[in-house]
Amino acid sequence: MVGVTDGSIAAIAPIGQAAPGAEVIELGAHEVLLPGLVDTHVHVCEPGHTDWEGFATATQSAALGGITTLVDMPLDSVPSTTSVTALELKRRAASGQCHVDVGFWGGVVPGNERELAPLHDAGVLGFKCFLADSGAEDFPPVSAAEMEHALTTLRPFGVPLLVHAESDEASGQTHATSVYADYLAARPRSIENLAIGQVIDAARSSGGWAHIVHLSSSDALPMIAAARRDGSALTAETCPHYLFLCAEEIADGATPAKASPPVREAANRELLWEGLRSGTIDLVASDHSPATPAMKHLDTGDFAAAWGGISSLQIALPLTWTAARARGISLAEVADWMALRPAQLAGLARKGRIAPGCDADFCILAPDEPFVVDHAALRHRQAVSPYAGRTLTGTVRASMLRGELTDAGRPRGQIVSRTAR
Repeated sequence: MVGVTDGSIAAIAPIGQAAPGAEVIELGAHEVLLPGLVDTHVHVCEPGHTDWEGFATATQSAALGGITTLVDMPLDSVPSTTSVTALELKRRAASGQCHVDVGFWGGVVPGNERELAPLHDAGVLGFKCFLADSGAEDFPPVSAAEMEHALTTLRPFGVPLLVHAESDEASGQTHATSVYADYLAARPRSIENLAIGQVIDAARSSGGWAHIVHLSSSDALPMIAAARRDGSALTAETCPHYLFLCAEEIADGATPAKASPPVREAANRELLWEGLRSGTIDLVASDHSPATPAMKHLDTGDFAAAWGGISSLQIALPLTWTAARARGISLAEVADWMALRPAQLAGLARKGRIAPGCDADFCILAPDEPFVVDHAALRHRQAVSPYAGRTLTGTVRASMLRGELTDAGRPRGQIVSRTAR
């Protein structure tokens, strides 16, 4: 039993024993209570590209997927969050629209080093940079030296620098193609491996905390493990699409499955699962990267031209749980990867755990209940998905934010900042 008072967890008691609190949460016979998930990799795109996604639709989708806190990426909105002025614009855009709690990453781009301390003081949860073209004109990549300088600057703040670790130096030219194998060949693992080596060197030299986002190359796992054994402050995430999909199953022209970095082979996927089990990969985040049907070039199936992102916010938990249970992995481990560890990355001490004093944010899940992914049921703005028609296991029955059920007609989400770790 879980007792809730004033939006916080007041007490936890064994089944059959009363838990003190103003409210008590009771579950159905086939339901389990998970901490509300924390998704630290979401592209909301508002302001500026609300035809792609927006705060209202993204947070409704999150709530339907058991996610009670999300962290917005600094690019794909206009302007990108590389200054306090841009952060305030984004906060104003979010105000009154959010159905879950929302935090923000700041951006590191060439020339904005003087903005980093003000952005930190203004409440961003950490920072993000790219080592390759981001696709956004106002979010250019940094060099390895600029990344190291940013890590040095951020070290006293104790916040992570999230790095899109693909290297322009090793990338091949992608020509128009509807053949998935051609796209995959143009984005080989070496692109990631080289960039991850640069991240490791920069973290070691600076003493700063580097976090590798959306890891897809299993080749990099020994490098990451060795760097951590040597004392580097290095963490890493992967995504549901790398854990669920595999290259062998992606049909030619199936551009909804295009991601950057790409979904790789089945053998690579199994090694990513081993990386999670061993702790080399810390967490799972959606990298919800929405795009219109036109941006996905559904008419031509051209992987070179299509937007490199997958929308999965609402079904990130069922995707991960379906694949995890098939490998004998427990729901408790999945909750760690999708709630506790992301909360720790973002410095949100009251999130991601069911413990006294934490926010009463919960996901009520029927873990054995299957459902078929239906575009019509997805609430994010653009229902372009590689999962349509797939049967997943694990139905989210409800989400609770600070002890109350989320309600599509009553947005109650708050803007969050870092708390004591």
